[in-house]
Amino acid sequence: MRSSALLLLCFVALGINANETDAARKRWAESPHGLLLERILPPGFEADMLPEPASRGAQLTLRYCVQCHNLANPAMHEARKWRSIVERMVLRMQGRGNMGRLMADMMAGVEAPAPEDTKLLAAYLRKHAQKALDPRRYPEVNSPAGESFRRACVQCHVLPDPRRHTAEEWPAVVARMQKNMEWMNRVVGSKPLPGEPQLRIEDINAFLIRHARR
Repeated sequence: MRSSALLLLCFVALGINANETDAARKRWAESPHGLLLERILPPGFEADMLPEPASRGAQLTLRYCVQCHNLANPAMHEARKWRSIVERMVLRMQGRGNMGRLMADMMAGVEAPAPEDTKLLAAYLRKHAQKALDPRRYPEVNSPAGESFRRACVQCHVLPDPRRHTAEEWPAVVARMQKNMEWMNRVVGSKPLPGEPQLRIEDINAFLIRHARR
């Protein structure tokens, strides 16, 4: 599990007990299910990247989500998906879910949020969720110029609205997404297939920069 000083400082700044974070790290590192939990989300999204980092929603995200996996980016999903995902995660934190006794064993020592905090957490994630691209506004997305962007992004989430970031911000975001895709391939052990289309990062950046927020 990540143990950066920055993450610890963010926990402390938000009033989250250092003993709780240490216990979460220790539990994950020593769990026989640690490698399984590591596969859930890629690393790389850090605490200082959370929108409205001083808000209660960010505090809840930091407190509960990193008990079981790397920090979740609210932009992982579109708003309509987050409510059911949070409900499913809370059930798992309570030791219930689709894995029976194994789920209870995996979640031993994990704290689940109270109902009111669950609502606040879901509302925070929906507020900062991925905003889907409107193809009517960006018809170029369905042209050859948008092919690499389309093929890459739709693998993990809805196509993002290019105006979510500025032209200066997009290359760093794309680089992080590229690392995420490489991490997923490493975890599942997949290899490129013969004839598989290769994504062109320069084309993805070019598309996003042309339509970025000014």
